[in-house]
Amino acid sequence: MRSDTLEVVSEVAAVAATPGSAAERAEALLAPIGRLVPFVAARIYLLDMMRRAEHPLVCVGYDENVRSYLESRQHLDELELHGLGRKGPPLRLRDMPVPPERIRSWTEYLGPAGFREGMVVRLTTSDGRYLGILGLSTDSVAHPTDAARDVLGALSPVIAAAVDPLGSIGAVTRLVGRARAGVLLTRDGSIRPLPGLPGHPVLANGSPLLGVAVAQLKGMSRASFLCPYDRDGAGTHLQVTVLACPALPPTYVTAAIVVSPPVDLRRLTRRELQVLGLVVEGHANRRIARILRLTERTVNTHLEHIGAKLGARGRTLAAVYALREGVYIPHPLGVSQVQVRRRAAAVA
Repeated sequence: MRSDTLEVVSEVAAVAATPGSAAERAEALLAPIGRLVPFVAARIYLLDMMRRAEHPLVCVGYDENVRSYLESRQHLDELELHGLGRKGPPLRLRDMPVPPERIRSWTEYLGPAGFREGMVVRLTTSDGRYLGILGLSTDSVAHPTDAARDVLGALSPVIAAAVDPLGSIGAVTRLVGRARAGVLLTRDGSIRPLPGLPGHPVLANGSPLLGVAVAQLKGMSRASFLCPYDRDGAGTHLQVTVLACPALPPTYVTAAIVVSPPVDLRRLTRRELQVLGLVVEGHANRRIARILRLTERTVNTHLEHIGAKLGARGRTLAAVYALREGVYIPHPLGVSQVQVRRRAAAVA
């Protein structure tokens, strides 16, 4: 391999390992790719075939007319019609399975805009997920060369890793202190593996924790709370952290859920944590008493103890602390801890 090509490969790998958003890494990839293929226009975009839509991460060199078509559903139809999104090596215009005059994007948009050649590179992760496409356009039929095509074909999994939103999500969730396990939650309420972390019994499909996790976000980007976990009869808890996923394909993913050992509970009892959960939800003391089947006087006593343990004067400051530190049990988990325990035991 030529030394300049080796430098490009190393730089692409370095970009893939760089912190930041998928869009930032996509933009950073254009410089080394441009040394392989002297393009005059380029696009990297993610595909959401479930919704038949695309999400451009970076797009340079195309005028508004060309860009509008390339981001349309008609262009997605064309990709499927000519097999450009199927498995296989990168395809240049001269490699296409059909004559250029039968390719609408070329005859009506790219050709009239002055481009002479081009190439599409299918971006597939090492675990087989089809993410999107790298598209390059040149003003010379001499490029892309055979060698450049082959190098980009070999680099496609690395480029895919660089722009993979799930990789970014996995990196963020690993910053959660002492993270032990995690899953991705989809729009239909089912779970998918979270890169870099194993699963956990309380995060199994059908667990009441999943619905509670989404409800706790309430339009926020992050939420943290406690989940009772009595598998060994010890009355322990798990810390649950929920992170809203970015609005990028795969759009079926809505949140990442991570479990870890609990933070300092400040000697709060489980009943006090349940009371805090209802305070966080905004319930008055009388309503809390009715929900937990306690007397209002007992609820007041719990709140006094909570305030003393947290050093918080009043229920409002106690709720602020609970939300900030994730030291509360959401009501649905408080009343369903028996079911959580049973489900965990069944899955384990």
